[in-house]
Amino acid sequence: MNSKYMYNSTFLLLFLQKIDIMRKISVSIQETSNPTIIKFEADSFLTQYQSFEYNNIDEAKNSPLAQQLFYLPFVKKVYLSGNFIAIERFDIVTWKDVEEEVRTQIENYINEGGTIVNTESGTKKVPVTVYAESTPNPSVIKFVANKNLVPGMFEFTSIDEATSSPFAQQLFHFPFVKSVFIDKNYVSITKYDVADWNDITMELREFIRTYIENDQPMILADAPEVKQTTEKAKEEHFETLDDTSKEIINILEEYVKPAVASDGGNIQFESYDKNTKNVKVILQGACSGCPSSTFTLKNGIENMLKEMLKDKVETV
Repeated sequence: MNSKYMYNSTFLLLFLQKIDIMRKISVSIQETSNPTIIKFEADSFLTQYQSFEYNNIDEAKNSPLAQQLFYLPFVKKVYLSGNFIAIERFDIVTWKDVEEEVRTQIENYINEGGTIVNTESGTKKVPVTVYAESTPNPSVIKFVANKNLVPGMFEFTSIDEATSSPFAQQLFHFPFVKSVFIDKNYVSITKYDVADWNDITMELREFIRTYIENDQPMILADAPEVKQTTEKAKEEHFETLDDTSKEIINILEEYVKPAVASDGGNIQFESYDKNTKNVKVILQGACSGCPSSTFTLKNGIENMLKEMLKDKVETV
C-alpha cells in the first residue's frame, strides 16, 4: 500500500471522527413535579414524534435502551417521547445519588449509535390527548398535548413562512388561522375575527390530536427557531452583555417568562439603553398583538424592573 493512500485514509478517518464529535448529542437533567420521576432531555429528537411507555423489562422488548435502563435496580418505569426520556424510580434511592450516572449512561448509549426504539416490532404507543386552554388574548387559544411536540420554539405568521413545518402549513389551510406558535408540548393558534372560538375549537382540537397520533412531522430538520439559540450560544451572548442587561434577563427569566409561557406565549429580552434607561422586549405567541400586552408591560414588567433595579430602568 503506497504512503499517499495511507495518508489520505488517515486524513479521512480523522475528518470523520471530527464530524462525529461535532454531532454528539448532549443530555440534560430536568426535574418534574413528581419527586420520583426525572426527565433526561436530549438536544435532538429520539423517537421521531412517537411516545412509548414501559412498566418492566418484558414490555420493553422493542426498546434496547429501555431494556438497558431496567437493569438498573431502582428503575420502575420508562417513558420515551420526542426528545426526552422520563424515568420513574423505586424508593430505594434518591435521584440526587444516581441521576448523573444515569444521564451519562443515556448520553453515551445515544452517541454510540444505540437503538432507542425498534419501530418495526410491536410497540406500545401512548394515546394522544389534546385539550384547549384559553389565554388572556381573546384571539388566541392554547392546545396542550400529553407529549412533547418540538425541541424548541417556532412561530409562523403565514403559510409561506411555514415551509419548514408541515403541521403549521396544514393549520393555515383553515381560513380562520392567522398565526401558529409551537413550543414544547403545546400549540398556540391566533385566529382572525371572522370566526368564533365556540364554532372552531373542537374542529382544531381534533385535527391536532389526529395529526399527532398519526406521527406526522411537526417541523423539518431545517426549521429555524424564532429568537432562540442553543444554551451554549445564549450563555456566550449573555457574558458579552453589561451588568444591568444581565440583571434584566435574570428577572425576566425567573419572574415573567414562566407566567407568560403558561398563557401560551413567550417574552425575549432584546436590548437595554443605559442612556435612556429603556428596555426593549419581544413578545411571541399568545402575547403577540394581545390587547393586554401594553397593560402587562407598562403596569407589570415595567413596575417590577423599576422596583428591583431602582433608577436603572425608566420605560419598557
